[in-house]
Amino acid sequence: MEKHEQHNHLGEHIHCECDCCEHEHHHAHDEHNHEKHCDCEHEHEEEESPLKKILIAGAIFVLALLVEHLPVFASDSPLMSSLAKNFPSIGNFPRLVYGILYLAAYLVCGRDVIKGAVRNIHKRNVFGEQFLMTVASVGAIFVGEFAEAVAVMLFYNLGEFVQDYAVDRSRDSISALMDIRPDRATVIRDGKAVVVSPEEVGIGEIIEVKPGERVPLDGIVTEGKSFADTSALTGESVPREVSAENESEVLAGFVNQTGLLKIRVTKSYGESAVSRILNLTETASEVKSRSEKFIARFARIYTPIVCFAALAVAVLPPLFLQFFMPDLFVEYGWSVWIYRALTFLVVSCPCALVISVPLAFFCGIGASSKSGVLIKGSNFVEVLSKAKIAVFDKTGTLTKGIFDVAEVNPANGMTAEELLAITTHAESYSNHPISKSLKKAHHCVLCDALKILAPEEISGFGIRAVVEGKTVLAGNAKLMESKHVAGFSKNKQSIAGTIVHVAVDGVYSGNIVISDQEKDDAKQTIGSLKKLGIKETVMLTGDTEATAQVVAENLGIDTVYADLLPEDKVQKVEEIMSRKTNGSSQKLIFVGDGINDSPVLARADAGIAMGALGSDAAIEAADVVIMDDKPSRLLDAIKISRRTMNAVWQNIYASIGIKVAIMLLSAVGLGNLWLAVFGDVGVCILAVANSARVLKKSI
Repeated sequence: MEKHEQHNHLGEHIHCECDCCEHEHHHAHDEHNHEKHCDCEHEHEEEESPLKKILIAGAIFVLALLVEHLPVFASDSPLMSSLAKNFPSIGNFPRLVYGILYLAAYLVCGRDVIKGAVRNIHKRNVFGEQFLMTVASVGAIFVGEFAEAVAVMLFYNLGEFVQDYAVDRSRDSISALMDIRPDRATVIRDGKAVVVSPEEVGIGEIIEVKPGERVPLDGIVTEGKSFADTSALTGESVPREVSAENESEVLAGFVNQTGLLKIRVTKSYGESAVSRILNLTETASEVKSRSEKFIARFARIYTPIVCFAALAVAVLPPLFLQFFMPDLFVEYGWSVWIYRALTFLVVSCPCALVISVPLAFFCGIGASSKSGVLIKGSNFVEVLSKAKIAVFDKTGTLTKGIFDVAEVNPANGMTAEELLAITTHAESYSNHPISKSLKKAHHCVLCDALKILAPEEISGFGIRAVVEGKTVLAGNAKLMESKHVAGFSKNKQSIAGTIVHVAVDGVYSGNIVISDQEKDDAKQTIGSLKKLGIKETVMLTGDTEATAQVVAENLGIDTVYADLLPEDKVQKVEEIMSRKTNGSSQKLIFVGDGINDSPVLARADAGIAMGALGSDAAIEAADVVIMDDKPSRLLDAIKISRRTMNAVWQNIYASIGIKVAIMLLSAVGLGNLWLAVFGDVGVCILAVANSARVLKKSI
């Protein structure tokens, strides 16, 4: 049997089997380019608009109620009594009219539900919500409750429509991201501007972006100066200045506001920032949280149980009364208990849980996207909501990562100018922020004729290169010690900053002190995290103890671990996680800038990459991606995740509580089908509306 992919209302892949070509997942949306039909060979019935069907059935239902209950149509009313004298058979006419109307309303709103139930039975998926609605409504017809039978189907369809509408709105909030993906690029080829698809532009080519146009590909500005609107990617409302002078990096999805820009493409279309964002957002709902998985398992077990419980309510009490209390059986016979069982069956439908819980997570992910935070799955929403320990990298995360040379301290006959020059040349092939600060401080132009051989970056230590035949080591104290550099002693630094020690041909030549600046919102972020209930804040850094302590004291960090290599950071995170109390209820989150933090991002309960859209390693390793360099975005992510989890548990408790109460009332005869319809459809609508609040409510 051939199967064809479709998408359900949460964007997950489902399959359509051609035997039945099931359209019960009628939440597919043309605007998202989702297929409404599978490519089957047989014909498909064109589906009627759900709202149109509800309105038609509702109008017929109201008309039937009027005919049944208006006094003018009663058998003893003056009108009917007068007609009965001349037309003896007229007395049954109102019953015939409203019976036909009820049947018409039932067929309009219930036909597709019954078909769906039959198809599911054929596929051995008996205990679905359509089966419950079908059994309950057909049973109500057999016990003579025609109005309630129609109400079950009508309000079930209304509930489905409201669910679809809520899902559409939440999907649309995320699908709006699709608008940030440009569909064309102007590339300069042979001196001419050619408009092509972004997929056709290669790395290294020059593209042109006019004012008002969206940047189609990631790249570096090579000509021009402008302001870029980055709000679609980062949530930042203030435009960012970009220019060729600063070799500014621009990302696909930015909007060029003022001047003409020429950009050298650095990443292919599929690897661009906007493509990664869309991919993360579209696949986020596929990663299920434990709460979501629990609800799915619960529904699979719960539905058969309540079906058999309803059967027991319908059969066991009347049998008991018939054999042991025949007097009571006259009053409480089969029809009474069947009606109670049907009521029990209607209210037992778990659709409120099955729909509203995934929808709440989906809305939470959408709300985070609007705030410039991408969460890769609903399980990480749950982890963020339980975060009690926040661990931070220092450079590029809590500090700006913009280094300036603060001191040059030569030794062993080396002058300050010589020390700065030889260190800059050794670091010339590195893209590390320290290398950039050295190049900025060393104003002379690097000599192309200067021979720089075998540059080697030693992760966690520094760099080694051969400059004009001299072996130059530039890095931290551990590098000097590991290479047994003569004349090196580990002295305390004079100011807070990063020390770059330099050795030439195995002899210590001095050090350069480079300082960093704290981010503007870093201190406020740490303070607000503590107000949100984060019990411990930790900073991990490869920097010196003195520098780390100064930054930690300024920001209000609780615990500091300095002089760490990347593997040391993983070990420290594991040590902290082993100290957690209350088992898994307290979660550890790690926030890093993605340069050397990938192992730690992967090890934490939730790894958060800071401003890492340009880092493939961070995108892969992190569970959450903050789309700009602001630590305060972490506050938004935690608040949204907690609001999401509140909605999830509110839906679970309210749905189960109300349903159990109505089921018990129905079993003892204190409920009816109207109350059962509220317990099913009404609760479902309330739960869906509660989930949608996550998306709408401002932080």
